[in-house]
Amino acid sequence: MSTFLIGGGWDTAEVYEPFVRAVGEDRRIGCLIVDEGDGAAQFERYAGALRKAGPCTPVPLFVPLGGRFEPEEALEDAPDAIGGLLVCGGLTPAYQEALADCRERLAGLLAGRGMPYAGFSAGAAVAARRAVVGGWLVDGVPVCPEETGEDLAEVEVRAGLGLVPFAVDVHAAQWGTLARLVGAVARGEVPYGVAVDENTLVTVEGGEARVAGRGRVHVVRPDGGGGVLVRACRAGEGFAVE
Repeated sequence: MSTFLIGGGWDTAEVYEPFVRAVGEDRRIGCLIVDEGDGAAQFERYAGALRKAGPCTPVPLFVPLGGRFEPEEALEDAPDAIGGLLVCGGLTPAYQEALADCRERLAGLLAGRGMPYAGFSAGAAVAARRAVVGGWLVDGVPVCPEETGEDLAEVEVRAGLGLVPFAVDVHAAQWGTLARLVGAVARGEVPYGVAVDENTLVTVEGGEARVAGRGRVHVVRPDGGGGVLVRACRAGEGFAVE
């Protein structure tokens, strides 16, 4: 299966195009949204972006705030089969909680059906095996702006879907979250990570990741001495997935 990680932003449809092509022409795409009260309006934004990217039929999959997602009911038992899953953006801890009870089942269902997965912002973060879900402090020291903390103070890492082995942070250039990921990698809470700018896509297939879109992807790896090494990749470049 292919995994598509989008760092946020609404300015370009091109970051959705590889996902829509992988799903297949005129196929149904499930849009998983944790509904904080504006779910219908959020769905229309995602549906519009997907339709600009190519022929498809977006389908809303709403989970109420505090609720749990049931993948079998949503993806297998629907009257018309869904060919791809987009996990949308919003409060990242809420998405992690919505998926917490079905992590292995959802990953197995996606792999078994060869169903492409796309994550936008929060959906990209929770695709990781070890997901950075928010926070703006490391041991009480600020590492990114407080307003980017996702209602958390200390940087928090939780169990994710395990679709990719690296941690993912998003809105990197726009929100200043690269330093948050650097902190998580330096502390050994995640093996390595990628911080993705808005309007930027990381496509993961097999053992390779490729970058597309308007921004950069910052690959953060431990240096073996308590620090990290950061490599910035632009569109057309890639890195090995280990």
